[in-house]
Amino acid sequence: MKILLLVIGKTDEAHLATGIGKYVDRIGHYVPFEMKEIPDPRNRKTLSEEQQKTAESSLILNYVQPSDQVVLLDENGKRFTSVQFAESLEKQMVSGAKRLVFVVGGPYGFAQEVYARANAKLSLSPMTFSHQMVRLIFVEQLYRAFTILKGEPYHHQ
Repeated sequence: MKILLLVIGKTDEAHLATGIGKYVDRIGHYVPFEMKEIPDPRNRKTLSEEQQKTAESSLILNYVQPSDQVVLLDENGKRFTSVQFAESLEKQMVSGAKRLVFVVGGPYGFAQEVYARANAKLSLSPMTFSHQMVRLIFVEQLYRAFTILKGEPYHHQ
């Protein structure tokens, strides 16, 4: 199985980009993994929140294949401990799906079209994080999940 992380826009903060790169490289030791930055919609600053979500939805859905398992990172999604997330990831990996796609939306979340396509929603916390911070938090948790599944010493109970 391949894992794809779709994100809207570039990571502007150098310290976040460095941390993200560190975990992206580590994840690659466990599974084929790609993080794809989808460019912000054109004229983003002149669009209303709804128009921006609609424009982002079209861009996101262009990268999603019919057979993909799509998981949205969403504040109203299911919450897991790190161990529970690792177990859920393992179930997805043995399910037979060819590609697992996680999606981080823009600053206003997702349009209804993306929610309709999603197979699941995942919340990283009841707190709200910037969509750029979520990237780092998520790739660290994804790496942690693989170390849990392999019985490696990164995660402490």
